[in-house]
Amino acid sequence: MRLNKNLNTIMIVVPLKEGENIERALKKFKRKFEKTGVVKELRERQAFTKPSVRKRELLKKAIYIQQMQQKEE
Repeated sequence: MRLNKNLNTIMIVVPLKEGENIERALKKFKRKFEKTGVVKELRERQAFTKPSVRKRELLKKAIYIQQMQQKEE
């Protein structure tokens, strides 16, 4: 990924090897695009969530992760 200084946008670069399949390149692009989190952020911005609700969700997620880690031990 490259950050364009002038526009503050992210460009996703997928280098292709000689004779590489286009489907494989698309798969790489989709994976990189998913990792940027653009779609997730866009969905979050569609509706306002109160800070208390956001904090409660983070707390629930932290509790869930902690319980999963305890089960592994």
